Amino acid sequence: MKKRSNDNSPEKGDGIQSNSTENHYPKIKTTTGGNMKKSPVKPRTISEYEETFVTMNERPVDDISLDFFYKSHTITLLLLSIVAVMYFAFVRDEANFQDNVWAGMLCVVFFFLIVSVLAFPNGPFTRPHPAVWRILFGCSVLYLLALQFLMFQNYKTIMNIFYWLDPKLQNFHINLEKEYGANCSDISFERVWSHVDVFAWGHFLGWAFKAVLIRHLGILWCISVMWEITEMAFAHLLPNFLECWWDAFILDVLVCNGLGIWVGLKIVKILEMREYKWASIRNISTTSGKLKRAVLQFTPESWIAVRWLDPNSTYMRFIAVCQLVIFWQVTELNTFFLKHIFEMPPDHPIVIGRLVFVGLFVAPSVRQYYIYATDSSCKRVGTQCWVYGAIMVSEAILCIKNGKELFERTQAVNIVTWFIIQVIISILFVYGCVQWQKYTQKSKSQSSLVKKGVPEAKEVKGKSSPKKSPKTKAKKAD
Repeated sequence: MKKRSNDNSPEKGDGIQSNSTENHYPKIKTTTGGNMKKSPVKPRTISEYEETFVTMNERPVDDISLDFFYKSHTITLLLLSIVAVMYFAFVRDEANFQDNVWAGMLCVVFFFLIVSVLAFPNGPFTRPHPAVWRILFGCSVLYLLALQFLMFQNYKTIMNIFYWLDPKLQNFHINLEKEYGANCSDISFERVWSHVDVFAWGHFLGWAFKAVLIRHLGILWCISVMWEITEMAFAHLLPNFLECWWDAFILDVLVCNGLGIWVGLKIVKILEMREYKWASIRNISTTSGKLKRAVLQFTPESWIAVRWLDPNSTYMRFIAVCQLVIFWQVTELNTFFLKHIFEMPPDHPIVIGRLVFVGLFVAPSVRQYYIYATDSSCKRVGTQCWVYGAIMVSEAILCIKNGKELFERTQAVNIVTWFIIQVIISILFVYGCVQWQKYTQKSKSQSSLVKKGVPEAKEVKGKSSPKKSPKTKAKKAD
C-alpha cells in the first residue's frame, strides 16, 4: 500500500486544515528548573501502524472542491432534525396502530443514520462523499442489531414479523416437489437457451462485480469452481442446487462466471491505466467542464493495483487468502438458506435489498481485509470488515437455529467431505498462484537480463565453466 505524501494536502483557500500530525497530537510543553534553558520539544508523530489503520478505517479527503459539502454543519443538522420530527409527530394521524409502529421505527432509523454521519468512520473510500459510506456503515450496524434481535425469537415470531412487513408472504410457499436437473441427457439448443434467463444475467453481473472487488484471476476462479462443488454438496438440502452437468460447468462456470470475470478484470485494467489528476471545480471555467467534474465525483479518486499473493508471502498471509475463499462460500450459502428457510421468492424486495446491501458493504470490507492481510504494519481489521464478519456469522447462526427440520436431513458425510475439499482446493489454488507468481517473476528477470546483454544466469554465477576452443587446446599441446 502506498503511503500518501504531504504533497496531497488541500489547496490554499479551501478553508480546511491540513491532515498533519499536529492536528491529531498536541505539542507537549515541559519546563526545567533553575537557570537551565528550555529545550524544544518535538511534536508527537503518528506511528506507521496508526497511520495505516487511520487511512484504512477513516480515510481523509485530499481533494476539497467545494468547502460547503465538507464543513461540519452539526448545529444546523440538529435543528432541522428536531423541527422535522416535531412536525411529523404532531401533524400525522395516530389512529392506526401499524402506522404508528412504522413511523416510530423510521424515526429511530433516521436519527441513527444521522448519528452515523456524525460519529462513524467512512472507511477507505471518500467518493462521492464520506457521508455516503458512513450512512452505509450505519445501515450495516442496524442490520447486525436486527439479526441479533431475530436470533432470540422463535421461528413463528420471525415469520409473523415478515407477514407484518408484507402480508403477501402468507400465500407463498416453496414448491418442494419441483424437479431440478432432470433429463440431463436431453441437450438441445432450445433447452440450453431457455436457461439463459434473468438468473444467468445475475451470474454474469455478479461475477463482474466480484472481479472488480477482488482483482485476482486465480482467487476468482477458485471461488467459482468451489461454489459449484458447494452446490453439489448441499443439493440434498436445497433442491434448486440440483443442476445438469452442462448447466453447472458450461453455462455457469465457463460462460456466465468466466465472461463476468473477464469483463470485470478488463474494467480493473482500464481503471489502473487511467491517470488520476483532479482539478477543483472552481478552477474550471466552462459549464460543460463543471458538469463533467461533478459527474466524475462519482468515480474512484484513485486506483491501487492489488497484489494478494507474493512469492515471499508469510504463512499468515497465505492463510488469510484461504480464509477469504471460504468466507465467500459462507456468504453465498447464507443467501440461499435465508431465502429457503424463511420462504421468500427470489424477486422479493427483502431478498433483492439484502443482495444490493451486501454488495455495497462488501466493497470497503474487502479493501480493509486486503490491507490487513498484505500490510505488515496493520495489526487489526477495520470496523467495516469486523461488522461484516459479525453479520456473516449471525446469518449462519440464524439459519441453523431456525432450520432445525431442514438440517436434520443433513448428510454428515457430504458436509464433512465438502469442508475438506474446500480447505484442500483453496490451499492448492493459493499455492499454485504463489508458484505462478514466482515463475512469472523469474521469467521477467531473465528476459530483462537478456535485453541488457547480460550472459545467462549459469554463466554469471560461474557454476559451469566455458568450453575451451580448439585453438586453446592446440596451444597447450605445443
